[in-house]
Amino acid sequence: MLESVTKVDENEDLVFIEKLRDGNKKIIGELRKTIVGQDEVIHQVMLALYSGGNCLITGVPGLAKTLLIKTISQILDLKFKRIQFTPDLMPSDIIGTDVIEEDRSTGRRTLEFVKGPIFANIILADEINRTPPKTQAALLEAMQEHKVTTGGNTYDLEEPFFVLATQNPIELEGTYPLPEAQLDRFMFNVVVDYLPEDQEVQVVTSTTSDYVPQLERVITGKEVMEFQKIVRRVPLSQQVAEYAVRLVAASRPKGEKAPDFVKKWVSWGAGLRASQCLILGGKARAILKGRYNVSIKDIQALALPVLRHRILTNFYAESEKITSEDIVSKLLETVPEPKSGL
Repeated sequence: MLESVTKVDENEDLVFIEKLRDGNKKIIGELRKTIVGQDEVIHQVMLALYSGGNCLITGVPGLAKTLLIKTISQILDLKFKRIQFTPDLMPSDIIGTDVIEEDRSTGRRTLEFVKGPIFANIILADEINRTPPKTQAALLEAMQEHKVTTGGNTYDLEEPFFVLATQNPIELEGTYPLPEAQLDRFMFNVVVDYLPEDQEVQVVTSTTSDYVPQLERVITGKEVMEFQKIVRRVPLSQQVAEYAVRLVAASRPKGEKAPDFVKKWVSWGAGLRASQCLILGGKARAILKGRYNVSIKDIQALALPVLRHRILTNFYAESEKITSEDIVSKLLETVPEPKSGL
């Protein structure tokens, strides 16, 4: 009896996996009506969505970071809110606030909670590093708990809940960089770079014409939640799990197995959440690549977006112009793969 139930479960999983792949193709097809290039950026953002994580998107102005997020929200049948972070933004501007409501018939006054923009499925936190830490913390608490507390009352956020935050790395004046502990709340740090010349020509041509893309909604919130559940059911071998943990542990300078270059250049390494993100992202990537098991290649492919914002370099690294990305690359070369070559 147990064997027959298992077979039914596997068949259902295969149906959902095929549905996820088909849905992803439709999403990419719609995105291509607006977004040119940036294949890896789109891939990483979608992996975070299917894994139930959040993304920090870093890039200089004018690289379509905001346009990408707005387009995704239009394609998915989900509630979308954009929050423009500014130095004077308060936590109540994000969460909401209690206001006094008066019943005209009785004259009785009561406190009513007016929900803020955080009560949506997809949140665009635009230029998150432009607002003070207190307001940043209000958003990050909602990201972690999927609920907010105000006035002694707790309110659940509607699922799925997905935060895409953008930050500009070149404007330092008037910014409040996210502390490492808060950066750790983001599954991926996705870096958006300049387009190749041919793609930039394509963007310039299309955006200066009268072309207006007509986007279709192709995925519902319920389907996104189904995708997130199926990702968690992807099998994981002991060897792959151990490799992911060893890779993350090697980034910690005080660890027993830390390479010499980590001890020299790193002041703080990645924590447990990094290992979890590597595995979850690896499961989602495996499905999109046509497999129902996580491989070492999946872990390696996601090492950079998972670890680049979780490794804090020290003065010696800065003096030698060594970045966290350089550290990740050297870790991938140094940490041995399992002998089975999964």
